[in-house]
Amino acid sequence: MSGIYIHIPFCKQACHYCDFHFSTSMKKKEEMVLAIAKEIQMRKSEFKNDPSESEQAKQTVETIYFGGGTPSVLTSEEINFLIAEVYKHYSVSENPEITLEANPDDLSSERIIELSKSKINRLSIGIQSFFEEDLQLMNRAHNSAEAKKCLEEATKYFDNISLDLIYGIPGMSNEKWKQNIETALSFGIPHISSYALTVEPKTALNKLIQAGKIAAPKDDVAQEHFAILVETLEANDFVHYELSNFGKVNYFSKNNSAYWLGKKYIGIGPSAHSYNGVSRSWNVSNNSLYLKSIKENKLPNEIEILSITDRYNEYIMTGLRTIWGVSLDRIETEFGIVYLEYLDKQVQKFLDDDLVFIEKNILKPTPKGKFLTDGIASDLFYLNLE
Repeated sequence: MSGIYIHIPFCKQACHYCDFHFSTSMKKKEEMVLAIAKEIQMRKSEFKNDPSESEQAKQTVETIYFGGGTPSVLTSEEINFLIAEVYKHYSVSENPEITLEANPDDLSSERIIELSKSKINRLSIGIQSFFEEDLQLMNRAHNSAEAKKCLEEATKYFDNISLDLIYGIPGMSNEKWKQNIETALSFGIPHISSYALTVEPKTALNKLIQAGKIAAPKDDVAQEHFAILVETLEANDFVHYELSNFGKVNYFSKNNSAYWLGKKYIGIGPSAHSYNGVSRSWNVSNNSLYLKSIKENKLPNEIEILSITDRYNEYIMTGLRTIWGVSLDRIETEFGIVYLEYLDKQVQKFLDDDLVFIEKNILKPTPKGKFLTDGIASDLFYLNLE
C-alpha cells in the first residue's frame, strides 16, 4: 500500500477559480474531524487482501497527505489526532512523508513552530502569486506580504517545502511571471507546483468572465509562461518530473509520484478518491451526507471497477505527464499486443511533428510537446473498442 490522502473540506473563503469540494462554514469542523477519524478506522483492512503483495507491504503506509479545502484551518491538536489515528490502525513506514497543504494566512510564526513539533515534515503552501492584484483577482485570503513572511518563517523550521504558483493569469506579462518565479527561488524552496489558470464551469471566475468583468485567460500566454517556467527552473537545478511539478533531487513529492506511478492509496473524507489497482472509488461530495453515512457506519462511496481499457488510458495519461514516460514493453505485457499496435498507429503523427519521441522503448513528450501533453494523451486513448 502506498498512501493515505485526507480531504479537509473547509476554507475561509472561496477562491474564484476553485471547483474542489469545500464549505466556508466551520460549524461542523469538530464533527467532521471525528468522522474522518472513524473512516480511517473503518477502512484499515481495505488493502490487506491483495495476494500479489507480501503481508508487510500490504499494510505499510508511506505517505500521509492533508489536502482540501484548506487543511491548515485545522488546529494542530486536530492534525495530530488524525495522524495518531493513522498510526493506530495502519503500519506506517519508518520515515513517511507527511504533507500539510496550508495557506499563508494560516502560517504565523507560532503556528509554524507548532507544526514543526508535530509529525508533519512537508508543507505545501498555496502562494499562487506574489502580486497583490493577482491575489485579489483570484479572491485569495492572503496578501503578498503574508506570502513572503510565511516563507521566511517556514524555511527556518522545514526543509521540505513546496509552493504553488499559477500562470496564465489575465494581464500577467512575461516579465511579471518571471518575477514570481524569481521570488519563489529566492527563498531556496526545493519543490514548486505550477498550474495554468483554468476556467471551470461552476466557478465565480467563469461568471466574472461571462459578465465581461475579467478577461478570459489566453492559451498562447499560458504556453509562453510555461516555457519560461521550465527554462528558469531547469536552469536552477530543478527536475521537471511531472507536467506541473518541479523538484530538486530527493524532493519529488512521494505522495503525488505514487498517483502517477499507479500505486494504491486510500482517500478519506468528503469527495476523496481511492485506488487499489483494479477499482477506483470516491466519497460523496457533500459534508452533511458524508457525516450521516459515517454515523451509520456506512462508507459514503461509489465504486467503479476499471476495465483493461480504463487502466490503459490512465497509464497513457499519467505516464506521458512524467519523466518516467510510457513503457512500450509494459503496454505489451500488461495490456496486450492489440493495445501496443493501436498505440503505434495513433502515435505516428506526434512522432512526425516532433511532439513525442521514443528512447529505450519509452515514449515521452519532447520539450515542444510538453505543454500539449494532455491533448496528445487523449488522442492516444483506446476508445469504444471493448
